[in-house]
Amino acid sequence: MRVNKTRERLSKGETVFGCGLQVYRSPEIARTFAAAGFDYVFIDMEHGSFDLETVQDMIKASVDNGITPIVRVCELLYSLCARLLDTGAEGIILPRVEDPAILKEALSWLRFPPVGKRGYGVNPTMIGYEARGFHEIIEHQNRNTLAVVQFESTTAVERADELLSIPGLDIIMVGPADLSISLGVPGQFEHPLLVSTVDGLIEKCNRHGVVPGIQTRSTAMAKFWAERGMRFVGAGAEHGLLLEKSRETVSQLRTASAAQPA
Repeated sequence: MRVNKTRERLSKGETVFGCGLQVYRSPEIARTFAAAGFDYVFIDMEHGSFDLETVQDMIKASVDNGITPIVRVCELLYSLCARLLDTGAEGIILPRVEDPAILKEALSWLRFPPVGKRGYGVNPTMIGYEARGFHEIIEHQNRNTLAVVQFESTTAVERADELLSIPGLDIIMVGPADLSISLGVPGQFEHPLLVSTVDGLIEKCNRHGVVPGIQTRSTAMAKFWAERGMRFVGAGAEHGLLLEKSRETVSQLRTASAAQPA
């Protein structure tokens, strides 16, 4: 059975980098991200319009090429989390969580008993068609599944110590866009209030033994937060990377063409 490489790196105190899949319905992008060297791919079912079958193909392409597939669900529903894990997702991102009781319940869906409530419905693709017993599969899946929760509001920040103390939480992922709106500084990602708030979350994560993470919109923003202690760092999404590189290429070509003698 495959090991969650992102979890292994985090357990050693390393920093991991990922990129989002939000728009383009192609498993090839996951393969491309793997070839580029990203640690994980963040498959977005909250703001992306992917259906379950498309995500299944993306997950399969990811695991076949050695990049960790982590999926953000659109709602906190057991049926969504369980089906994605059975499909082979190696982590689930829970969005918009502010209530400790709701987080505790949602985290229980991500692992089998006795530590959780996940139903046992293992399909062969999830374990690579290996002949394994119940005990082996349960122990392996519980250890290798990453549980990620998003902090996106001032309410979540105010309840951070209570949320971070819930067993089974591996990573928080700050959503800077929604958090900036909640703080009253929408889109001002370098605003001192946003920066100090996120710095405070990093400190609290470290105190509780939870990995601090953030999903950013650019390479520069990802570098900024990695240098400040974030260890689970998302650098934009596929559509942004393509547009950025396309603009850069066209600009260079236009410049080269303009430099030619008439």
